[in-house]
Amino acid sequence: MQKIKFRVVLPTFLVFALLANFLFGQNKNPFTNQAKTFRIYTFEIKEEIAPPILRMTQKSFEAARDTSADLIIIDMNTYGGMLESADSIRTIILESEIPVWVFINNNAASAGALISIACDSIYMRDGANIGAATVVNQTGEALPDKYQSYMRAMMRSTAEAKGRDPRIAEAMVDPRLEVPGISDSGQVITFTTSEAIKHGYCEGKAESLIDIIENAGIEKYELVKHRSTGLDNLIGFLISPIISGILIMVIIGGIYFELQTPGIGFPLGASVVAALLYFAPLYLEGLAANWEILIFIIGIVLIIIELFAIPGFGVAGISGVILVVAGLTLSMIDNMAFEQGEFPFSQLASAFFTVIIAAFVSLILSIYLSRKLLTTTRFGEIALATIQEKSEGYTFATRDYSTMIGREGFAKTILRPAGKILIDDKTYDATSESGFIEKGDRIIVVHYVNAQLFVRKV
Repeated sequence: MQKIKFRVVLPTFLVFALLANFLFGQNKNPFTNQAKTFRIYTFEIKEEIAPPILRMTQKSFEAARDTSADLIIIDMNTYGGMLESADSIRTIILESEIPVWVFINNNAASAGALISIACDSIYMRDGANIGAATVVNQTGEALPDKYQSYMRAMMRSTAEAKGRDPRIAEAMVDPRLEVPGISDSGQVITFTTSEAIKHGYCEGKAESLIDIIENAGIEKYELVKHRSTGLDNLIGFLISPIISGILIMVIIGGIYFELQTPGIGFPLGASVVAALLYFAPLYLEGLAANWEILIFIIGIVLIIIELFAIPGFGVAGISGVILVVAGLTLSMIDNMAFEQGEFPFSQLASAFFTVIIAAFVSLILSIYLSRKLLTTTRFGEIALATIQEKSEGYTFATRDYSTMIGREGFAKTILRPAGKILIDDKTYDATSESGFIEKGDRIIVVHYVNAQLFVRKV
């Protein structure tokens, strides 16, 4: 009886084993069909990981999908860059329905290591390196542990998603972690090509993209290389953090200088051009939405109303400043994260500090330059350089100001909103109650507050 069962069970088991091998083993390598011509899309990451590289990656994956590519290969040589951009690229790769391979053409350090580990297969040139993913600041110093903890988690989850040892990925970030037989505590992991192959962080050695393709057994293929247009390069340049910061400085500085000088001139023009160069590429890339640009404009309007129509600086001015900062900050962030119910804290923090630092530097420089320019005689009558002598008709605030309410005179200078007025051949400081008052316009004193006359145009 037992012999009969064995004779029945063994053949049945073999049949199922052969069937499973046929069903699953045939699809282990999707590129074994020698009759098909495979379309392979490739692009390079050979610069600092930053918004321009993220933008180029998004464009490349979109083009790969549109052209029905069978495989994407990233040609990489980078020392790393911005964590938020690397995280976004990692997410694009992990969510890709098209297989993604990476060719480390020398270095995949820090953010480059994170992106590489997210790929389905890693190939390295002889002499290449991968690892050293500790999060550092601009001077190369390690940031506090909360940043390292976030990076460790991303490295660990990415390695797990691709079937690689998560302990090694973590040890590429944290020198305190020890991986027996690989690293000692106190040193972050950086693999050479042979070490990466040995520990499952590289599928093979190659000297070129062609080597990778041929070693994978792909005989017929069409290699499509991503090529950026002139507009792509210009947009990538304008949305880089440094250029965005400079444009914000020009926007803020232009507005400040315009408020210090009469009429509408060069400072306002420079501010408008900078605003266009700041928002236009972000809008074209789908980062800046209409409502984000609108709240920036509303913020500027509120600040102008506060300065020229409402004495002091209150709710309108504070609201305007908040809206301006919010508009500039939110325009840098991809709204897809909000639509998917996520909160892109790292992107928001990076954009916010870019705006705040640029605005602060701009105000400091503007104040310094305005003092230099407005107190020099090299620019003619851009500033008042004479002494206002009492013998020439100038006076100062006294109690008699309260008796001047209702008296009429002329604007001695333009009031924007403050300036000089002339009443009975005497010069007084005054502030326009509403809007600008041109030089020579007839005015009337409407009230007096804290040694300051307030007037309006008759």
